[in-house]
Amino acid sequence: ILGEMDKADPAPAGRMSAYAPQVEVVEVPTKYIGKVIGKGGEQIKAICEQTKIDTIDVNEEGVVTLTGSFGCDMPKAVEIIRSLTVEPEVGKTYGNARVTKVLDFGAFVEIMEGVEGLVHVTEMSWTKRVKHPSKLVNVGDTIEAKVLGIDVHEKRISLGMKQAEMNPWDMVEQHYPIGTVIEGTVRNLTSYGAFVEIEEGIDGLLHVSDMSWTKKVSHPSEMVKKGDMLQCVV
Repeated sequence: ILGEMDKADPAPAGRMSAYAPQVEVVEVPTKYIGKVIGKGGEQIKAICEQTKIDTIDVNEEGVVTLTGSFGCDMPKAVEIIRSLTVEPEVGKTYGNARVTKVLDFGAFVEIMEGVEGLVHVTEMSWTKRVKHPSKLVNVGDTIEAKVLGIDVHEKRISLGMKQAEMNPWDMVEQHYPIGTVIEGTVRNLTSYGAFVEIEEGIDGLLHVSDMSWTKKVSHPSEMVKKGDMLQCVV
């Protein structure tokens, strides 16, 4: 009888069918329950819409149960939930930060799911004179941003774009040793000298007393004007 039953019953499947219901359980710290759920359940709804998950249940102990059927992206849903519980770190650079809003004084940037910070206009570039953030970024742009500071009480995160890059001033001594002959453009004149741009964003001061061996120069405008190309020695 047992032999006949073995013939009648198919062998167990080697792996679960792709059409079988999927269930995943994730545990999160209780302080993040509200963040995972979102206001009025908006975060859960957004995750379900984005990943085609059927249901997400969160209990008071922080146990998150996800259920889905064929075609859902369960790994992505789990990744989003875990990302909601990750704290931003001071000094860390986030490579896929997204610009969400551009204002006169800076740009708000989302560095992680649901976590935004401000890049002040003064923290956008080492070399460019940025008059308005829109000259460098637009809503929807993906940028690199470094966390400069976190104010827990005010719930503010300060970010920097230029800090994610090397400061060209750190290489000035290496690129332009004393005695180097350079060519530059006069960017500005003052009563005591002329500022000469030797590369984008890097200016040097040509003091009025160093403009001539033979002439007594009372004002830099007697020798140079804005826009002039000059040869100078560092």
